[in-house]
Amino acid sequence: MVGAPAHAAWNRLSTKVVGSLLAFLMVALTVIGATLYLSWQLEGSGAAINVTGSLRMHSLRLELAVAGTADPARRDAARADGASQLVRIDAVLETLRVGDPQRPLFLPPSAIIRRGFEHVAGRWHSDLRPAAAALLAQPAIASPQARAFQAQADSFVRDVSGLVEAIERDSENRTFWLRGSQLMLLAFAVGGTVCIVYLLFNLIIAPVASLEAGMARMRERDFAVRLPVDRRDEFGQLAYGFNQMADRLQGVYANLEQLVDSKTAALAAQNRELALLYDSAAFLQKPQRAEAMCDGFLQRLTDYFGADGGSVRVLDPEKGNLHMMVHRGLPAPLVEAERCMKVGECLCGEAVEKKIMVVHDMRRIDRDVQLQCHREGFATVSVFHLYAQGQYLGMFNLHFRRHRELGSADKSLLETLGQLLGTAIENLRLGAREREMAISEERNLVAQGLHDSIAQGLNFLNLQVQMLEDSVRRQQYGDVSGIVPLLRAGVQESYEDVRELLLNFRTRLAEESLLATLQSALGKFERQAGIAATLDADPDGAPFPREHQLQLLFIVQEALSNVRKHAGAGHVQVVLRDRDDFTLAIADDGGGFDMADLERKGDSHVGIHIMRERAQRVGATLDVRSAPGAGTTVTLHLPRERRLAA
Repeated sequence: MVGAPAHAAWNRLSTKVVGSLLAFLMVALTVIGATLYLSWQLEGSGAAINVTGSLRMHSLRLELAVAGTADPARRDAARADGASQLVRIDAVLETLRVGDPQRPLFLPPSAIIRRGFEHVAGRWHSDLRPAAAALLAQPAIASPQARAFQAQADSFVRDVSGLVEAIERDSENRTFWLRGSQLMLLAFAVGGTVCIVYLLFNLIIAPVASLEAGMARMRERDFAVRLPVDRRDEFGQLAYGFNQMADRLQGVYANLEQLVDSKTAALAAQNRELALLYDSAAFLQKPQRAEAMCDGFLQRLTDYFGADGGSVRVLDPEKGNLHMMVHRGLPAPLVEAERCMKVGECLCGEAVEKKIMVVHDMRRIDRDVQLQCHREGFATVSVFHLYAQGQYLGMFNLHFRRHRELGSADKSLLETLGQLLGTAIENLRLGAREREMAISEERNLVAQGLHDSIAQGLNFLNLQVQMLEDSVRRQQYGDVSGIVPLLRAGVQESYEDVRELLLNFRTRLAEESLLATLQSALGKFERQAGIAATLDADPDGAPFPREHQLQLLFIVQEALSNVRKHAGAGHVQVVLRDRDDFTLAIADDGGGFDMADLERKGDSHVGIHIMRERAQRVGATLDVRSAPGAGTTVTLHLPRERRLAA
């Protein structure tokens, strides 16, 4: 068990390459180290030869110094030179004995050389040096003594020469080995290069070439190609993976046509689902009645799923009833029996009560239960629900006379379609509620307008008629002649108020811009009231929604009506500034009024109250400024952040 991981590690390509290179490096370092060591020894031997050879020179100079002591004139100088030579020979021998690694200088580690050195050093210390020292110490040297010392010195020089020759022979041997190691290093470099090239070719280049050849055959759609898996390194794993890829490609290519057909069929099914979703969403967005919308929705479902019938039911949450809104392909008895169903009744009512999607296999239900769907011959009945913003609205059914399995994709599609229909039904309800609210608000404004104008006029006429009746009963006909013109003026004013209200109520925005509509309204005001009116407006500006434009027009008409009734003005100017903020001002040069009176009346001044309500509808504020004799200005201000573009 321990050797298996190590064996697996050695089979790795990186381990082989790194191990081989490290082995080559170790051998190269060993050979280079041996060569450097031999060179170092040769350098030390060369220095030893020079130093050992200097012994001969020093010995000859010592011999001359000893011989020179026989001459009285040179005796002192000879003795000094002789003593100096003794010291130098001692120093040379000591240097040879100890060695000097820094120079380097040392005697080769040879037994012959070591014995020769010991012999030379022994003769010097035992024979030659004592004799030389004794002769140098004598006052005079006899000729026989000089000749005897010369013989000893010559014999010592011959021993030194023999030592030098031994060192030289050793150096020659080491030089030979140095040349041999250099040749061996050269041979190792050549052989190592060849081995590395062979190793790299065998480990990397050959597998890469084999893999490249296999890929080339694969490009030619030869999916039967396989690479030999005869190694356990990374290239072996790569070859094994290549073979697996080839197997899969061969299988895929063999079944490609079948795979393409299946993918095409799946894509076609998805396209059909998307087409149904898009068509249903586009249809449900059209303005139409709820029955027509549900009928078109049900038709698309029955056509898509091949259903033999279906229905859409809406929930009455107060009574717990499910009302059948539309149906298709259902027999008349089934429709009549289930036109109104209680929640919890039958299979569909149970599904509504539990709020779960159900697909019933009617073949597995006991026929003794006597369900209407059994009697009509339906084999499968599905129940899906309608939701809108988390609110339950109803359900829809699909009936199949032959058994039909609905997969998860079909169920998901039907649930999504149920949410689309539920959202569309809820939008219809919200639209109806908005229209009801708009009508109610507009009726309130109409009532306020009638109260502000016609009701007050009728009240005045009622008082005048009572006074007329009283004058006639008392036969005070002089008073009658004064009351009749007042009645005529009151009737005329009420008539004009009715015409103006009818004109305002019938006002609709034409297809032109707001500026053109305002210009048209001012023209009618000039013709009816006989008061000059001008419009000063910016030509540019973002358009308003049509509902907002209509509210702005009503505000201008109400302000102009107040000018006609109360201002006594000769000129009216409407100023419209459409820049960062929107500003609309209606100013007249009439008699004006005291603002304190307006503040005391508050909302009881119906005209001002109506204009402020309309301004609030568009998110604007309305300001009224007036003073006695200085006219009146009504200003509407709409900030940029509250403005809605059309």
